[in-house]
Amino acid sequence: MGQIALEGMEFFAFHGYYDEEQRIGNKYGVDLYIRTDLLAAGASDKLDNTVNYEVLYRLIAEEMRAPARLLEHVAHRVLDRVMAELPHVQQVKISVSKFNPPLGGICHRARVTLKRKR
Repeated sequence: MGQIALEGMEFFAFHGYYDEEQRIGNKYGVDLYIRTDLLAAGASDKLDNTVNYEVLYRLIAEEMRAPARLLEHVAHRVLDRVMAELPHVQQVKISVSKFNPPLGGICHRARVTLKRKR
């Protein structure tokens, strides 16, 4: 088993509990970690034997474009898609962050992290 990580992805999206957040949007960060067998790819040097980073990124970008009230919901949707579309992935961990959340004070970001195993 090995790990593939996509860290520091940034998106402008329209998530938020308050209607105003869904109208004006905000910047979000996503970190994704998957565990899968990387031995065949390491031996063969063939993309078919691993998880294509572009596929992972596209999947996350699509879910980030669909508005949600809660970060937990966005993260859950990504977990569902990765597990459904990439059956050889054994574990997924995702962190979704909202930059400068509207808390009435200084907070760089609010973050949720979810993990799922097969």
